[in-house]
Amino acid sequence: MQILEVSPRDGLQNEDAMVSTGDKVELVNRAVSAGATRVEVTSFVHPKAVPQLADAEAVMAEVPRVDGVSFAGLVMNERGLDRAVAAGMDEVDIVVVASDTFCQRNQNMTTWQACAIATVLVERARQADLVSTVTIGASFGCPFEGEVSAARLREVVSRVVDAGPDELALADTIGVAVPSDITERMGMAQQIAGPGVASRVHLHDTRNTAVANAVAAFEVGVQTLDASIGGAGGCPFAPNATGNVATEDLAYLFDRMGVHTGLDLATLIDATRWLEGRLGKELPSALARAGGFPPLRV
Repeated sequence: MQILEVSPRDGLQNEDAMVSTGDKVELVNRAVSAGATRVEVTSFVHPKAVPQLADAEAVMAEVPRVDGVSFAGLVMNERGLDRAVAAGMDEVDIVVVASDTFCQRNQNMTTWQACAIATVLVERARQADLVSTVTIGASFGCPFEGEVSAARLREVVSRVVDAGPDELALADTIGVAVPSDITERMGMAQQIAGPGVASRVHLHDTRNTAVANAVAAFEVGVQTLDASIGGAGGCPFAPNATGNVATEDLAYLFDRMGVHTGLDLATLIDATRWLEGRLGKELPSALARAGGFPPLRV
């Protein structure tokens, strides 16, 4: 199972404590040292929308490039894509939110307008030789409209897949999904997308279901899961959207299941403690508190 590390972007974007460019670079380096081969480094949105990530170009200019490691950036429009290309990203993550109300709050447009823009961005990313992912936010529920019907999600997936992205991700943006939701909705998305489109799930642990949902995603054949060192994260446009599932919690889970992730648990826990120091607070990671099992002998 591949774990895409999102702490430098989704982990930091909702934090009140401003993190320096140097510390963001250090966080990326710690993720790579722990074995991450895909890292969502930053977001190329307007600095006023997400002030924490206003230094996207500066971060990318300082991050050492490592063979076999792919750096991703979130883009919302053509200007963002231009910036991502100029910064030397390997891949871009394009967001479409499944509900109109949340899409208006997040991107100032309707879902169908976002689908149309995604089509343009995917094509331009292809021309620039960048890997493209379209992430459907609020795939399992919206903080403003409540339930997102399976029929609504099916229509959004169909439009997004027509754009031809390399990867399709369903995001549990506010952490409301349970394993049966993952199985049913991801299975539907995979059927529409076909075997040529990789599948990915973005999990938040708001209601303590993310680890169970990760197992469901694995069992339905999802290739990649998003996670954040320490479980840091949240969405500034979604009320009560707490942290992502912790990378170390998934590393422990899959290791005990005999599923390879390539991640080193001790290095991840060290990174969490370092990040807690930078943010000035304790992060929700279970493994940072309990440690692995059996415990390391020193």
